[in-house]
Amino acid sequence: MRHYDFVQNRQCEYFPCHRCEDADSFNCLFCYCPLYALGENCGGNYVYTQEGIKDCSGCLIPHRRECYDRIMEKMPQVMELAKKKKG
Repeated sequence: MRHYDFVQNRQCEYFPCHRCEDADSFNCLFCYCPLYALGENCGGNYVYTQEGIKDCSGCLIPHRRECYDRIMEKMPQVMELAKKKKG
């Protein structure tokens, strides 16, 4: 078992921040989803509001321990967005 892929903060006033069936397995490691900036390419369960805002309240991907590798596989795309462009 890997111990770096799961963190839980039950003292957080928002815990759990999404509805879930099993709070004991709720992962807080990615409190704010690092894939949000990928927009439609994040791979999660999201909708866009009428105002065009991405609503991820129905997505539990970042809060499932088994999704750690799935998120890390997409991190190069996130890092590419943050890169300083030459010129």
